[in-house]
Amino acid sequence: MSASDLPWLRRWVSGLLPDERATSRDLAYGRLWLLRNGISAQAMETLAAGPFMAACAIYLGASNVTVGMLAAVPHLTQFIQLIGVYLVERFRTRRLISVVSATMARLSYLAMIAAMMVPLTSLALTMLVAAVALRYSFGAVVAAAWNAWIPEIVPLERRSEFFGKRLRIMAIVGTGLSLAAAALVDWWSANAIDGFRYAYMVLFALALVSGLHSVYCMARMPEPKMGPRSQELPLVRVLAKPFSDINFRRLMLFLGTWNFAVNLAAPFFTVYMLRRLGLDLTLVTVFIILSQLSNVLATAYWGRIADRYSNKSVLGVCGPLFIGCIFAWTFTTFPERHLLTVPLLIVIHMLTGVATAGVTLASTTIGMKLAPKKELTGYLASSSMLNAAASGLAPIVGGLTADFFVSRELSLVLHWVAPSGEKDIPALFVSQWDFFFLLAAVLGLYSIHRLSLIREEGEVEEKIVMQDVLSETRRTIRNLSTIAGLRAVSELPISVIQRSLRRRSHRRHPR
Repeated sequence: MSASDLPWLRRWVSGLLPDERATSRDLAYGRLWLLRNGISAQAMETLAAGPFMAACAIYLGASNVTVGMLAAVPHLTQFIQLIGVYLVERFRTRRLISVVSATMARLSYLAMIAAMMVPLTSLALTMLVAAVALRYSFGAVVAAAWNAWIPEIVPLERRSEFFGKRLRIMAIVGTGLSLAAAALVDWWSANAIDGFRYAYMVLFALALVSGLHSVYCMARMPEPKMGPRSQELPLVRVLAKPFSDINFRRLMLFLGTWNFAVNLAAPFFTVYMLRRLGLDLTLVTVFIILSQLSNVLATAYWGRIADRYSNKSVLGVCGPLFIGCIFAWTFTTFPERHLLTVPLLIVIHMLTGVATAGVTLASTTIGMKLAPKKELTGYLASSSMLNAAASGLAPIVGGLTADFFVSRELSLVLHWVAPSGEKDIPALFVSQWDFFFLLAAVLGLYSIHRLSLIREEGEVEEKIVMQDVLSETRRTIRNLSTIAGLRAVSELPISVIQRSLRRRSHRRHPR
């Protein structure tokens, strides 16, 4: 770099240093840029992460181990948050750290585009995994600075409402882009040899543009100065202190077991639908869109419930619902794809979207609420690294042992004997990924038990939240239903449950 460029570089760096004085108007302006940042980041993630990344690897002929590694890399690289925590505590410039690291993360999409140009499959997959690792390594540094920065822009009393709105808009953007991207991949794959490679090159290029725009939005957000350090603590002590906080330690244990249970099965849902059920990417994307639409409709409601009661109350309702959805995947084959497979997948994805909305919103805010404000960086970093270890280990376990379960199955058959003949009726059939679904459900139930040990200010019993949910559902059904008979049938179970809850509450608290 020449000397003439140094003044420009100094001006650019100085523009990203903490603001001398951040007014309430500046913070309100920053929340608008935070909302725009979420939209661009969601576009980037939709086009080049999650199901589309798994589908890309499957099209390239990736093994279950490779798919598991792709799912594990975003979590395991979160240990690099240690570097982010050190940089924040050392330089105390969260915006500068976030912008520089996020820019480097976005440039990794150039390597993904190059990977799709390589004809050798093994080399292409290696480049793809390396690019994903590079992208999430820099992203981990961003997360450490981001977690310490955002709570100062969004006040605690508005946090659930704001992030609920932000997640809702992001889900809408993801819905439209998912459908368009799936249509592009299917059309190009059907009309050209290795057409999926060209389609993914376009998707990765669009992800790069969206990601760079999210960095621009990040740079426009204000950053209040961090408060003075009360004392200089070694990094190890900063990260170890949350483990001495009994209540926060219980939260970390819950989130760790929860993330292991979810990521043991969830990363392979796309693999299961594409390989095991033989569905095309467009139909798989439609299911994902149904889940996202359910997420959009439920996010605002769960935000109001969290503000009215507590984040733990929301987790106590949505957690078991999510676990039930994982368990329901075992019935999509019996033992092969059957007449009810697609209807069951529709129900599973819709309920998963409802449950995910509550879990995402509540788990995001409960950590910020329970952690001391002055030590927020260390607390959230410790929690994130524990979650990363659990989330990264789970898909690797699934990928490495997938071949072991391919040739194994567990079945329960009812044998019927009658004068007209004998008949075998299959009652249970579990094979390959079904074992992971069952194991994930069992571990999820254990994590719900760990949730009950956490204490949060304002928490209420889950049955009270369920009464509110059932009342809202009943009003919705009454407004939507125009057929008297349908309304009566649909209202009956809800009324029975509500009356049962009231009777049980009356017996415990007569007054």
